[in-house]
Amino acid sequence: MANKPVTPIRIPVRAPSCDGLYMPAEWEEHEATWMIWPCKPSAWPFGMGKPRKVYAEVAKAISRFEKVYMMVHPELIEDAKSHCGDAVTIVPMDTRDSWSRDSAPTFLVDGKGGVAGVDWIFNDWGHIERFEGGYDEAMALNVLEHLQMCRYAAPFIIEGGGIHTDGEGTVMTTEQVQLDLRRNAGFSKSDFEDLFAAYLGTPKTIWLGNGLEDDETNGHVDILSCFARPGTVLVHDCTDPDNGNYAVTQDAIKRLEATTDAKGRSLEIIRMPEPAPKYIDDWRMDLSYINFYICNGAIIMSSFDDPMDEVAYKRMSDVFPDREIIQIPSLDLFAGGGGIHCITQQQPKGTPLPVF
Repeated sequence: MANKPVTPIRIPVRAPSCDGLYMPAEWEEHEATWMIWPCKPSAWPFGMGKPRKVYAEVAKAISRFEKVYMMVHPELIEDAKSHCGDAVTIVPMDTRDSWSRDSAPTFLVDGKGGVAGVDWIFNDWGHIERFEGGYDEAMALNVLEHLQMCRYAAPFIIEGGGIHTDGEGTVMTTEQVQLDLRRNAGFSKSDFEDLFAAYLGTPKTIWLGNGLEDDETNGHVDILSCFARPGTVLVHDCTDPDNGNYAVTQDAIKRLEATTDAKGRSLEIIRMPEPAPKYIDDWRMDLSYINFYICNGAIIMSSFDDPMDEVAYKRMSDVFPDREIIQIPSLDLFAGGGGIHCITQQQPKGTPLPVF
């Protein structure tokens, strides 16, 4: 397959909502979690050993609660086995990068036990010119073919980290991502609201502004804010006016305070602390406790060798009292540009709907 930039085309297609499908909340029961074994040395210029150790620790933690599929380039299968042991089910695949939240499918349910997937157009977060030849454009298609699951091909660019839903008709996103001219030039907010309704079953879109400073995805919502349960959101809270994230996070909080969800509820807003900035040369790592993963019975979240780690752990324990909170040192993961939520993708509980 030629590695060429992908341009979204507005054509009439069969949308999931026409078949009664919608994106469930992450806290609903999972069939499995999908991950991709790190395979791109340029993502971690200081070596692959440390990030692979974090991937394995995340996979092992999740495997205590649900099945983990690890997509692995054939040349790296033995390496993945040596790190993960029996914690994962290895799926050999021609992988180019390792962020399954964005390149794997977004799974949908029909409310009757059936599961399908959306295959978004993927162009490496608008960085196609920088990552030529290294993006997982076919990843979602390959996963759905492996599962023999119904696939809805979306005619526009979306990444899973750019959306977060409450499972009750509300999706949260950022203007910085969706209105990025390198992603979907010419699309308006109204266009996206229609597309989200059609592909995610979400009649209500909550628009935040920009993402965190130096975020390589150019504004993903999943390090800024997320739903914890219907009517409740967590938000990254920078309180230092001299910090580059201050204006962004305070704007997000104001927008969340002023809006309602699809059910007309005002939102309970829980603020998560910001760890101290850490840098690689002149690049600020986009460290955030918001970028955690909800699996069956547990929360898998980051620690950063920071005084706020304990505060964030306690706050997460208060928000999710019925789940085990597992904190994993993640600086070596974020050095590659993403966190625990970025390397995981949930497959909801249910039976794959047949390919049509």
